[in-house]
Amino acid sequence: MTSSASREHGFAIHLMQHLVVPTFVLDADCRVLIWNRACERLTGVEAGELVGTSDHWRAFYDAPRPCLADLLVQGRIGEIEDLYVSSDSGGTNEHGYHASNWCVMPRLGHELYLTVDAGAVYDGDGHLIAVVETIRDMTDHKRAQLALEHLAARDGLTGIANRRSFDEKLEREWLRGKRDQTPISLLMVDVDHFKRYNDTYGHQHGDACLRQVAESAATVVFRPSDMLARYGGEEFSVILPNTGMDGAMIVASRILESVAALAIPHSASEIGHVSLSIGVATVVPGLNEHSDTLIKVADAALYKAKHAGRNRVVTADM
Repeated sequence: MTSSASREHGFAIHLMQHLVVPTFVLDADCRVLIWNRACERLTGVEAGELVGTSDHWRAFYDAPRPCLADLLVQGRIGEIEDLYVSSDSGGTNEHGYHASNWCVMPRLGHELYLTVDAGAVYDGDGHLIAVVETIRDMTDHKRAQLALEHLAARDGLTGIANRRSFDEKLEREWLRGKRDQTPISLLMVDVDHFKRYNDTYGHQHGDACLRQVAESAATVVFRPSDMLARYGGEEFSVILPNTGMDGAMIVASRILESVAALAIPHSASEIGHVSLSIGVATVVPGLNEHSDTLIKVADAALYKAKHAGRNRVVTADM
């Protein structure tokens, strides 16, 4: 290397060390060539611990796994999508690759959501000599995004899933049931004589009643795969994937009993307290059927429950 080239090389390293963007560089053997000061501040790991080693994963994870730069060095581009929450690329190594992931950050003791870009550096003969990875801490932005998504998916009054979330969930489970030929059960739940309740006690008490019903039902619907949602007004729904009629009836009966146990006074009701009518339907999705089929069947069962005297669970005629 000429003295001029040596000076340029030294300047490049010096410049990278002082970049405000966290940056590290790997050689063609995945050994750390540069771990700049911003990277030290971000991870809590000093360059002296990593330069010359392949232990850079320790700065981000509590178990060995490749960083984006490692995947580029090793030509394992196809694994990016599996290892990162989100990713995209310019299509070739010349344009680099972009990905994001939650990292446990062992030295800091808390998780960060990091967005990373990695690009390869080649010599004049086209041989890989290094990969540069730059990092941005997007934790606050990601948490704000997740909070907004959570709010968008929740019913403002009761805090349970809203109608939009219900529609999306039912469609997903319907497609899964169609693919696997497994049953889906749906409960349509209506608060009996709710208009009378509002007329008697006022809308504020009506809102409080709906919140209590939702909270009570949520204690019964506890499987991660299930969903309790506010379908609209005083009507709720429960999606029970991979559940037959027997299992759905158990859940429906428990919801009915849990709300009855609240003993919310309802002087305009025949039984003196708030009660529910529940329609239950179970379907194994057919190839030419749509998820609306399940809703219509469960609604028909709910209609039967209400016209049979309310405060009961009725199954659909299939």
